[in-house]
Amino acid sequence: MLSPLVMATLLLFLLGAAAGLLLQKLPALANRLNSGFALLGSLAGLVAAIQIFAQGAPVDGQLWLLGSVHLDMLAALMLLVISTVGVAVALYSFAYIREYQGKGDVAIGALMNLFLFAMVGMVLADNALGFLLCYELVTLTTYWLVKTNPEAAKQSRLYLVMNHIGMALVLVAFWLLCRESGSLEFAALREHHLAGTLASLVFLLSFCGFGLRAGFVPLHGWLPVAEPVAPSHISALMSGVMVKLGLFGILRVSIDFLGANQLWWGYVVLIFGACSAVLGVLFALAEHDLKRLLAYHTVENIGIILMGMGIGMIGIANQQPALVVLGLLGALYHLLNHAIFKSLLFMGTGSVMFRLHTRDMDKMGGLAKLMPWTALAFLIGAMAISALPPLNGFVSEWFIYQSLLSMTKLGTSVVAPLAVVMLAVTGAMAVMCFVKVYGICFCGAPRSEHASHAREVPGAMVAGTLLLAAVCLVLGLGAPWIAPHIASYGQALVSDQMNVATGATLLPLDSSQAILSPPVIAITLLGLFLIPLLVLAIFKGPKLGRRHAGTPWACGYAYEERMSLTSGGVTHTLRQLCAPLYRKQPQLDLASALHGVSASPSAAGWLLHGVVLALFILMAVGV
Repeated sequence: MLSPLVMATLLLFLLGAAAGLLLQKLPALANRLNSGFALLGSLAGLVAAIQIFAQGAPVDGQLWLLGSVHLDMLAALMLLVISTVGVAVALYSFAYIREYQGKGDVAIGALMNLFLFAMVGMVLADNALGFLLCYELVTLTTYWLVKTNPEAAKQSRLYLVMNHIGMALVLVAFWLLCRESGSLEFAALREHHLAGTLASLVFLLSFCGFGLRAGFVPLHGWLPVAEPVAPSHISALMSGVMVKLGLFGILRVSIDFLGANQLWWGYVVLIFGACSAVLGVLFALAEHDLKRLLAYHTVENIGIILMGMGIGMIGIANQQPALVVLGLLGALYHLLNHAIFKSLLFMGTGSVMFRLHTRDMDKMGGLAKLMPWTALAFLIGAMAISALPPLNGFVSEWFIYQSLLSMTKLGTSVVAPLAVVMLAVTGAMAVMCFVKVYGICFCGAPRSEHASHAREVPGAMVAGTLLLAAVCLVLGLGAPWIAPHIASYGQALVSDQMNVATGATLLPLDSSQAILSPPVIAITLLGLFLIPLLVLAIFKGPKLGRRHAGTPWACGYAYEERMSLTSGGVTHTLRQLCAPLYRKQPQLDLASALHGVSASPSAAGWLLHGVVLALFILMAVGV
């Protein structure tokens, strides 16, 4: 039976959206209600997701808004992702919305609730009509949220056009699925597995269609364009949560509906993921705009998640249970982790912009002293996205490394060893990028007048960022206890599709976890910090204890402004080495082909919207 908390989640989001629409003449009250309902709805969804993981069994039901509802472990994980980020974003928005006072602040709050409602509805829906309607509502609410920035008309049109192209491809894929099964219900699609050429066509249509939402290379063009111009807490929802709906769609169609029975499907997903990871971080390194840099890191991390998904699909096709569990564990754990640390980084960037009113890193500097809590939270997020132990990003990437190394033992392809190298290169460049970001933005001397007068942001914004920073620590240190719950989706696939008892898949999972113990790593790292102090205390003699007065060496601080590096200077050598690739960057981006459409009147986008609605009707009538 469906939990009342799930129904309460959707209802609270709708009430939040209604409050914004009905109380536009009372903006202060409307904003508080918008944020309050978003917070309560997210908390209800968080508790509901935890309950489902605790009981370890799917939940079915009916909702008058969506029709049939099915909450398996994959849907529960997505509900957990949406709700956790939603709690932090709602807290953050209590204060951050002041930045948009008189500039559409009430509309932003109402649309935020509608955005959350649509995302939750999509992952709950167990029929094609409810799923696709919520998917389209996600597109429209995001378009309106980006368009609240009066200078973002072109960016919002590009987003609308690209995502409606994706929606048209997804609709065709679902029409083929529903036509063959004779039903709009997902239960019928699961029972009626397609095969042969038709199955491959559906896979390719869904992979490209949902890929335009996920934003991997070369379908990423809207990400570095639309995300930076949205309000920062909405950017957190877009990058941390919304793009994952594309990955959710790929998993639903390719594994749940089609059974991932073609080996080459997994290799396609793995290769696109590896290329997206490397190119995403490489493009990020060249950026001076902090939000565009973070958007390119979304492209990178979507690629890493795709690598895990591809490995899991290869394991299903090869009948390798351990590979299925490890690959999907790494993918889903990184999906959750990326949602947390990327939302944290976007909200931290929003806090910086709240005081400095710029996204240019070369106009920041010295913020760690002036905004200490924001700097601490951002540092944790930067370490997590750089996959440094013992934080959560390290754990999920470790599982993906483990799955790739397990795949190399099959000895059937050179793709796995190359993917290991590409993932290692990606990790190294991510560390380099965030050393640059944190050093330029938070260390050294202020580089502008606004930076020199910055101060800490209001408490609600600090609470939202610190909450996500704490979750990064929990997901890292608590991995031995959290990972088995996330792995339950892969274990269910193994037991259902391979006729292998669930218990048989636990041995390889537990053995791989035994290699990795984040709490032990954390204790070891703390011990390493204490070793220099211990050595100094043992060998400290009387001469070392004497103090001599004298003029200290200034270390060049008198010339700090002239000596400090810029964001471009840090990566100058790498950009010179990779100059041919940067020149080819527009050719790797589908958005460049749509440049004329995005610059044209918005009628083009709405024409595509009409086409999508027509396909909706044809699909429903045809089935």
